[in-house]
Amino acid sequence: MDTIASLFSFITWPVSWVIVQFHKLYGAIFGPDTGWAWGLSIVSLVVLIRICLIPLFVKQIKSTRNMQLLQPKMKAIQERYKSDKQRQSEEMMKLYKETGTNPLSSCLPILAQSPFFFALYHVLSAIASNKKIGVIDQSLLDSARQAHIFGAPLAAKFMDSAEKVDALGASLTDVRVVTAIMIVMMSASQFFTQRQLMTKNVDLTVKTPYMQQQKMLMYIFPLIFAVMGINFPVGVLVYWLTTNVWTMGQQMYVINQNPTPGSKAQEQYLGRLLKSVTAHGEVRGRTRRNTVKRIVAKGPDRNDIERKFVVGLAKLGLAPQEDGTVAKSDTAVAEAEGSAAQRRQQPKRQTKSQRQTGATHQGGAKDGDSDESESKTSLQKSTARDDKSKPAGKSASGSSRQAKSGQRKGPQRPKHPSKK
Repeated sequence: MDTIASLFSFITWPVSWVIVQFHKLYGAIFGPDTGWAWGLSIVSLVVLIRICLIPLFVKQIKSTRNMQLLQPKMKAIQERYKSDKQRQSEEMMKLYKETGTNPLSSCLPILAQSPFFFALYHVLSAIASNKKIGVIDQSLLDSARQAHIFGAPLAAKFMDSAEKVDALGASLTDVRVVTAIMIVMMSASQFFTQRQLMTKNVDLTVKTPYMQQQKMLMYIFPLIFAVMGINFPVGVLVYWLTTNVWTMGQQMYVINQNPTPGSKAQEQYLGRLLKSVTAHGEVRGRTRRNTVKRIVAKGPDRNDIERKFVVGLAKLGLAPQEDGTVAKSDTAVAEAEGSAAQRRQQPKRQTKSQRQTGATHQGGAKDGDSDESESKTSLQKSTARDDKSKPAGKSASGSSRQAKSGQRKGPQRPKHPSKK
């Protein structure tokens, strides 16, 4: 680590100068020899560097999103030219050029921070060795060596010996407890940052090897930081913990304001946007108008989440416009009412108990019909007996015909010969 840090010794002077300037500010408030003055100076250095790297961070977000969108096409190229690696590489480069995507852009913020990180490590190592470096003279060196953060000196490491820690005016137990807590916090913040990217800001409808790689890195990076952290001075742990927390907050803001299409974050964002439009009757904010503008520009290529948002606007009688605003639309109202009516016309599926109850009612209706038919048959039989008791003649013959007509159909039992 010392060898790598020495390669960036050219930047130690500006890094030490920035730390000293912040130390003058915080030293006037907390005291020049306190851990708060030196610790906050390192935190301020991180904030200053990250502010300068915001354009690179935005470029990283766009590059990562483009890489996610290109994964299906990249997979198709790999399957088509899997036997020709040279043609595969040419087609990949052609795809990157056409879409304006640079795979290395996702690493730009980390690469840009590396010189400052190693320069700070070089400065703190010099303080631990009681060597002047950059603009830090002997008086500042003595002040930095006296500064402790919760009992741990800025230049102390987890793996330092008891003699070295005693020379810095601290106990080995305090140093290891503080450094262990900071290493755990640093690894946890790295894990949470990667996890929120995978669970909220990834299009879950597309399953690609890129997602598997990111999921694997979600567990590998915290382990790497945990192993490397035992060789970092307390001041470097402060630096790296601060930059992880900054990255986590910055990423959270980007996910909430500009989520990846098709992701869970987009569903939540468009849900909040629909509630805002419902409350105010308009799209408020330039960022939200740009979101509506992109949805309108997609046309039939919208995903399910975006189509649901447009349908939600239609139910309010609104239609999204090309400039990102919404306007009243009778057509949107009619379409929303038509779709609602169509849904109402569709019969609902009955439960098992409802189907059993219906079958019981049908059975009861059939029993009622059979009782009614039996009563009709008995009435006809009684009428036939009354007609037989009447005198013979035309009326008798007529009544006999009526009686015969009242008899049940089918084969009759033959009469006895004595009764012919």
